[in-house]
Amino acid sequence: MNIVLLDALTLGDSDLSVFNNLGELTVFQTTDAQQTSERLAGQEVAITNKVVITAQHMADNPQLKLICISATGTNNVDLVAAEQAGIEVKNVSGYSTESVSQSTFSLLFQLIHQSRYYDQYIADKQWCDSPVFTHIERPFYELKGKRWGIVAMGSIGQRVAELATAFGCDVCYYSTSGKNTQQSIPKVSLETLLSECDVISIHAPFNAQTENLIGAKQLKQLKAGAVIMNLGRGGIIDEEAMAEALETQDIYHATDVLAVEPMLSNHPYLSLKASHRLVVTPHTAWASVEARQCLLEKVVENINGYVAVN
Repeated sequence: MNIVLLDALTLGDSDLSVFNNLGELTVFQTTDAQQTSERLAGQEVAITNKVVITAQHMADNPQLKLICISATGTNNVDLVAAEQAGIEVKNVSGYSTESVSQSTFSLLFQLIHQSRYYDQYIADKQWCDSPVFTHIERPFYELKGKRWGIVAMGSIGQRVAELATAFGCDVCYYSTSGKNTQQSIPKVSLETLLSECDVISIHAPFNAQTENLIGAKQLKQLKAGAVIMNLGRGGIIDEEAMAEALETQDIYHATDVLAVEPMLSNHPYLSLKASHRLVVTPHTAWASVEARQCLLEKVVENINGYVAVN
């Protein structure tokens, strides 16, 4: 069986030997739109994280039988065309719950503890010149007793709720679909969550219900000192509005995702004067070593599952 991995670079230093017993593996670090059809030629199985596979790519490659998406989202594959062509499409889910949940707290602590400021204070040797043993220029806060609002109570949202509760937070949530009911955690309106919570974390998918869910109007509802984090998808928060809010309001923001990725060189976050209120990471929250290993194991399971019935 011929297998092609189109964007191995998105998997970092993951061990690809898990595919060795499945067939002949061809690996490309990246693949652009002009290269996709050629690289699918002769391949029965394609593995893609973000490389788009269109109806035309499928028509050009009738030998293609299985597309494995090394992610949960399936928007990079034309599912209708795949069904019409008899091509199976398999994604993976549940591999990054711990990684994203842990990353949520990593981002939060960078903000509420102002870690970058204190690290730079040491690097600049300012502590060496201090007249006293301590330096508390930037205040930091305890989580205990704070109200934590979660947007979207899926598996990641539930895990974050568990961890926040362990820190002594009072947790509530907002369902973006309106269908989710977690009996043990209070369900509130978005307005209530935004106006009452000290910490807000977003773990929602990007869809019609979540596009620009948080815009200028919603940001004005945040209480003073609030931290709002996006570990769902870019496009849920209006980034222009957020940049303006960070300059004019007493709020803090952390995000692992942006509407356009990689980040644009003229993004408003890069020119903030109030940069101490912002932390951005390059879509890494999902990618702990353990999560990537689990991801690849699930891709292998999907390929084996295909082989078993074909």
